[in-house]
Amino acid sequence: MKNKNMAILYISLVVVMMGYGIAMPILPFYIDSLGGRGVHFGLLIASYGIMQLIFAPLWGSLSDKYGRKPLLLTGMIGLGSAMILFALSTQLWMLYAAQILSGSLSSATLPAAQAYAADSTTREERGGAMGRIGGAIGFGVVMGPGLGGLLGSMSLETPFFTAAAFCLFTFLLILIGLPESLAPSRRIAEAEVKFMQFKGLWRALLGPIGFGFAVAFVAIMGQTIFSSVYGLYALARFNYGPEQVGVILMAMGFMYALSQGLLVGPLTKKIGEEKVITYALIGNAAGFALILLSLNFLAILAAMSFFMLFNSLLKPSALAFISKNTASSQGHTMGIAESYMSLGRIIGPLWGGMIFDINLFYPYLSGIVIFSLFFFITLFRLKPGLGPAFKAE
Repeated sequence: MKNKNMAILYISLVVVMMGYGIAMPILPFYIDSLGGRGVHFGLLIASYGIMQLIFAPLWGSLSDKYGRKPLLLTGMIGLGSAMILFALSTQLWMLYAAQILSGSLSSATLPAAQAYAADSTTREERGGAMGRIGGAIGFGVVMGPGLGGLLGSMSLETPFFTAAAFCLFTFLLILIGLPESLAPSRRIAEAEVKFMQFKGLWRALLGPIGFGFAVAFVAIMGQTIFSSVYGLYALARFNYGPEQVGVILMAMGFMYALSQGLLVGPLTKKIGEEKVITYALIGNAAGFALILLSLNFLAILAAMSFFMLFNSLLKPSALAFISKNTASSQGHTMGIAESYMSLGRIIGPLWGGMIFDINLFYPYLSGIVIFSLFFFITLFRLKPGLGPAFKAE
């Protein structure tokens, strides 16, 4: 029964992320058709991350109080509604409204899914479950853009309506097939329900599992520094077009899904989350260095796949580390983790794009510095004995 429930959860995440991915390649063209420019696209992407940052802790706390399933359903409703609003948009402000709706409501999905996995697995299984969640997300994100590009040839609205249909299918799948994982006796009736406060983020960072939050932030920041400029980098340095960049994107997505789905679980079981984090950090730094040293297409493909292999190990290992050392309030804690990752999604693209305009090598050089710094922090500060487990306030 547990395996069946987890399979439904993974399938749901694949489908909903396919729906999300379908829309992504169409948004720039949609913005252009409504008279927008590149700055509008950047602000549109940032607004999603900001809404996730604000709302994820709220949804996490609500899942501790009311259960995981209602929050998973809320996320599906939010994303599906936003996709319909995107399809019906005739002015730029409607796109922003759709993105704000998507970020604020769909941000309920991942904290609830991660808490569901924590409810349904043992401590030893936790890393593998978080990895398979990441693999499901990665697979959906890989499949979605290709389908979106194909559907976009029919009309710009078609991918959004298709994504909304995917969300409806996922909503019904969860509603009918997925039982609640958090029994009423384990719910926290007095759970504090509030939006993210930045002093709360800072306080969590200084707590016993603050290192896990920091690693989750760095994993996403590094990934988005990379993804925000890799197309521009390939064009500026090698004059690559959409075909070559598309092949690189697919290879990276495949490596991301493969690593999170198949490698994280066995690795964390064998050597523990702390060592996986340590090796992954230095692997990320090496990946950025290899990208700079690569001078032909096959070398670039290999270097970027190498980077994604190690980057994809970081987030699930950090989440498993956080979950295993949290005494209670899994939903609240995962909401805080999602806020840190949302912060990475905001800062990473802004930082990568800003320093790319100065020098095309700077984003990757900064990645080497950031990941190397955190690697040395793990060597000197991360200890097997954490003392008292973190208890969310």
